[in-house]
Amino acid sequence: MSKGIMKNIEFSKVLNLGELVIYQEGQVVSRTIAQFPTVSITLFALAQGEGISAHSAPGDALVQILDGEAEVTIDDKVITVKSGESVVMPANIPHGLEARSAFKMLLTVVKTGGSK
Repeated sequence: MSKGIMKNIEFSKVLNLGELVIYQEGQVVSRTIAQFPTVSITLFALAQGEGISAHSAPGDALVQILDGEAEVTIDDKVITVKSGESVVMPANIPHGLEARSAFKMLLTVVKTGGSK
């Protein structure tokens, strides 16, 4: 049986995505599930006080909060996103995330064409 094109996860098994990344004090932990020119899927666990600094990306980024609560800044708008909630950070607009409390997320970035 083919293993598929995703990596770092088990196939043909029920998964709890939040359990695949573990909080580590003072760190941002990530696990890449898929990485291609037009799409990337990554799990993150951010310890309290950690963040991903403001940047822009060439694709729309869907953040799905699996645990905890994130403060997401998109351009100059600050949004609180909680477990079970999602937000889309639009392409080419500065955005960043901060862990006011520890949180885990599934990040899916979709790009057009072959941009990286």
